[in-house]
Amino acid sequence: MRNKNIWRVGILVLLAGLYIGGCGRKTGDGKTAADSGILGQDNGDAPGTGGEPVEAEASGESREPAGVYVEKETKTTSDYVLRDKDSLYEKDDPMSIVTMYLTVKKGNAAEHTNHTWAEVNTYSKYYYAENDIPQYGVEGILQIGDENGPVAGEFGYGEKVPNATVKIRGQTSTRRAQKNYKIRIKDNKGMWRDQQTIALNKHVGDPLRFKNKLAYDLMKDIPQMMSARTQFVRLYVKDETEGADSVFEDYGLYTQVEQINKRYLTNHGLDKNGQLYKINFFEFFRYEDAIKLATDETYDLKTFESYLEVKGSNDHGKLIEMLEAVNDYSTPIEEIVERYFDLDNLLYWMSFHLLTGNGDTNARNYYLYSPANLNKWYVISWDNDSSFNLTKNKIKNRMETDSWEQGISRYWGVVLYQRMFKLEKYRNRLTEIMDEMYHTYLTKEKVEEKVRQYASLAKPYAFSMPDVLYEELTETQYDTVVAALPGEVETNYESYMESLKKPMPFYQGVPEKKDGKIVFGWDAAYDFDGETITYTFMLSSDPLFETVLDRKENMRIPEATTDMLPEGQYFYRVRAKNESGYEQDSFDYYVTENGKVYGTKCFYVLPDGTIEEDIYVE
Repeated sequence: MRNKNIWRVGILVLLAGLYIGGCGRKTGDGKTAADSGILGQDNGDAPGTGGEPVEAEASGESREPAGVYVEKETKTTSDYVLRDKDSLYEKDDPMSIVTMYLTVKKGNAAEHTNHTWAEVNTYSKYYYAENDIPQYGVEGILQIGDENGPVAGEFGYGEKVPNATVKIRGQTSTRRAQKNYKIRIKDNKGMWRDQQTIALNKHVGDPLRFKNKLAYDLMKDIPQMMSARTQFVRLYVKDETEGADSVFEDYGLYTQVEQINKRYLTNHGLDKNGQLYKINFFEFFRYEDAIKLATDETYDLKTFESYLEVKGSNDHGKLIEMLEAVNDYSTPIEEIVERYFDLDNLLYWMSFHLLTGNGDTNARNYYLYSPANLNKWYVISWDNDSSFNLTKNKIKNRMETDSWEQGISRYWGVVLYQRMFKLEKYRNRLTEIMDEMYHTYLTKEKVEEKVRQYASLAKPYAFSMPDVLYEELTETQYDTVVAALPGEVETNYESYMESLKKPMPFYQGVPEKKDGKIVFGWDAAYDFDGETITYTFMLSSDPLFETVLDRKENMRIPEATTDMLPEGQYFYRVRAKNESGYEQDSFDYYVTENGKVYGTKCFYVLPDGTIEEDIYVE
């Protein structure tokens, strides 16, 4: 009798378990639906009143379970990918021109704004560095309007007192007659388009006056890249720093580019508390004498920023950790790339600039960003007006963005990229992305359409006062460059494919006096296919090698010796050639009025016979 009762109890427990199991299904996190609050429509109650279960229909059919399955996912930090905020660009009108009115006034000594507008526009950034003084600025009233003047409802309308400070911006461009400006809206004066710092760029090195905007607008369509908001601007300036009797002077066409700073990070959905560095000159070496923790007693911000300007957190520990890893050759580069970089972000950025021909991106003109609680580093583009220069340089007979600056060799001097591209898998991945970029995002048709639109807007300004005074092309030449520009993507693609077959560039050493002779040495070149490399050495008294003093060919060893030279200036060139016949210059170059003479090092023999190299500082 006892055994029969036990059996009956067991059956009841089993039935109860089946009922409970049907009403409390497991969710993706292992909890029951009742625990998760997804049973029924009100905190787990089944449909009906008072939380009572609904009876099955009289037909005898089993009712549907009260619970529902919900797909859920919680990502880890390893799943994070950098993506731009597309909604920021939804209201962009690439063909619009915003009219800005800027009234400049003398400010105060504490903010270094107690200067005249003439003083602000007279001195380059190098003047302030050489004299170790703060950069001059002025106060300003910024107002947005139309060709008739400031407009009600727009930023700055009705302002009577300064709402901003103004300085020139840029580096080498500050030596030019036409200046770029950084207008910083004061903290209590609001923002313009969610931006407090307004960078106005004249792009004096770009005779088309729209290439930087073109590049950023093309980036918008590429998921793996971060872009920036841009806007054509016509600027009028009234100078009241030397008296009030002045009128608004037309400063011509500018391109406003969203400043990459903490505000940019916030607006684009990124981490404003993360690390953000603007690259001034940086090849991913360790730079122990400059890159230190801010808490180090020998830390010097000015020295640090000669490599990277600090735009985000000043905790440099994560940067130092990454640089030490990159320069640790005992650790495979695959582990380092996996741990510290987003490979697609890095290679899409690189392929974009290879295809657009922006040669000034190997050691500067970009930002490095890392969210505060992630170890990954990401690249954000900056200053793209050196892109699409092939036709212009040919017309102007300038030697720029040529030789090793075309193709993968452009990035060979950067320790991170050199370590990566010695591995075939990274070269293959870059080539795959180059193909995708070429056939999808930078097609001739897409580039052609944007170029046509922007040229129709920018050209009238380029050939009107005041910009016509500084325009380096004639109208006919302007039209020629515009027509040829879309085809430059194909040329750059072909240059990249050919660069994979060439030896990589190398550095020439400073000649040394030894036993009454001069010894020339250089680094060995590297070939992706492991082919034997030979060198051609030339010595001359002129940079174009019209007078050859010595020449040696088919050299297997990277060294040459010549007789002692008399006092004077000299040049030596080394060119590498692999078994397939492809040649490559060294990284060294000498700058003439017509641009760079590649693969050439300048040196002097002094009266006492000692030798010094000529160092070119841009």
